[in-house]
Amino acid sequence: MQEALVRVLLPVPGWLAGRGGRPEGYCHRQMIDAVRYLVDNGIKWRAMPADFPPWPRVYAFFAAGVIRGS
Repeated sequence: MQEALVRVLLPVPGWLAGRGGRPEGYCHRQMIDAVRYLVDNGIKWRAMPADFPPWPRVYAFFAAGVIRGS
C-alpha cells in the first residue's frame, strides 16, 4: 500500500519513458529504504549497512532531489 502511494511521487526513469539511457542499477524502493534507515537510526552515510546499495549511490539519489521533504 505505502509503495503504491510513494511510486506516483517518483520520476519515471528515462529508459522506461523512452528517452534512452541505461537502466538504473538499483530500484527506487531500495534507495528509499536506505534513506529511511539512515534517518531513522541517525547514522552517517558511510555507516550504511551492506544490505543497502553503496552509500555514494544512495546519497546521489537523495541529493538529486528525487526524495523531497514535505
